[in-house]
Amino acid sequence: MARQLIKGMTMVLLVVALAIVTASAYGQSTRSSAEIPFDFIVGSDSLAAGHYYVSNATAGGATVKIAAAEAATSVLRMTSSIGGGAPAKSSKLVFNRYGNRYFLAEIWIEGDSQGKKLMKSREEKALQRELASMTSKSESAQLSYERVEVALARGN
Repeated sequence: MARQLIKGMTMVLLVVALAIVTASAYGQSTRSSAEIPFDFIVGSDSLAAGHYYVSNATAGGATVKIAAAEAATSVLRMTSSIGGGAPAKSSKLVFNRYGNRYFLAEIWIEGDSQGKKLMKSREEKALQRELASMTSKSESAQLSYERVEVALARGN
């Protein structure tokens, strides 16, 4: 258990150090902003509804930064590329909603043919398993799944 904790903390510190070094080496990247009308979760961090900025924390975009406009709250999260088809017609954040819990899942920028997919947290995976194991309609009514999109404005 202690070994896993040390390994996890080491990974977090490496990501943060990489983000800081890359950001200072390549300068400020273009950021986008969104008004998110609900509380949401990014990885293991819970964030309140509000205005947020989204930007690349690394040159290749493998790590993104989600920062609150009003508070000193920010989260770094690793991503992987998804899509590869036609360019996105609009910029947006995609959330997975389970009941009243929203998890940031994808980031799409208008004109880019690939989006960014955030890794699912343990909590989201547990909710997925719980939803899959429900057998009756009354159970599934308490925990439903929906994809929710929020518009993302470039450069604000």
